[in-house]
Amino acid sequence: MLIIKRGEKDSIDKILKQYKRKCRETDLLKDIRSRKEFIKPSAAKRKQKLKAIYQQELDRKSKNC
Repeated sequence: MLIIKRGEKDSIDKILKQYKRKCRETDLLKDIRSRKEFIKPSAAKRKQKLKAIYQQELDRKSKNC
């Protein structure tokens, strides 16, 4: 849970901006979205492996050009 301290003269817009920034910095939304549905460990590993292969291919193509 994020805690934002509010000063007496702080506007709602400023507080909302602080809240959004803290959410981005702590990856709160990413964590919530990942817990929305269960992903089997084997499927997660497979996805991670495919992503690594894709990144390697991009790196290899960029070095050749």
